[in-house]
Amino acid sequence: MRKSMNRFSRNDEESDINLTPMLDVVFIMLIFFIVTATFIKQAGIDVLRPPAETAEQKPTVSVLVAISSNGDIWIDKKKVDSAAVRAHIERLHSENPKGGLVIQADKGAKNEKLLAVLNAARAAGLTEVAISTET
Repeated sequence: MRKSMNRFSRNDEESDINLTPMLDVVFIMLIFFIVTATFIKQAGIDVLRPPAETAEQKPTVSVLVAISSNGDIWIDKKKVDSAAVRAHIERLHSENPKGGLVIQADKGAKNEKLLAVLNAARAAGLTEVAISTET
C-alpha cells in the first residue's frame, strides 16, 4: 500500500503546469496592441452634418474638430476660442502625425467658422483636411 501512495504523490508533482510562458506571450501581445493602437480624439459634441453624394471614408484621423450650429468650436471635448484653434490642432497633430484633420460642421454653422478652422489647419501645416458629411 505504501508503494501506491508514493506513486500518486509523484504523479501529482509531475502534473503541475507551468503558466509562465503563457503569461509571457499574453503580456507581449498586450504591449504590441498598446503600441500599435491609434487613439482618436473626440470633438466633444454631436452635430447634424450635411448630406453629400461623393463622401468617402478617411482611414486615419488624428484631429477631430466640431463646429456647432451657434458657431462654437470644439476640440478634444473642450470649447476652444477661434484664436486658439491652431495651437490645439498643432498639439494634437504632433501626437499622431500620420493622421489628418476632420471637421464636423453642423448644417447651421456659419461658413466663417469653417474657414477659420481651415485656415488654422493650413497654418499648422496639415495637408490632409476633410469635412465630415452624412452619406
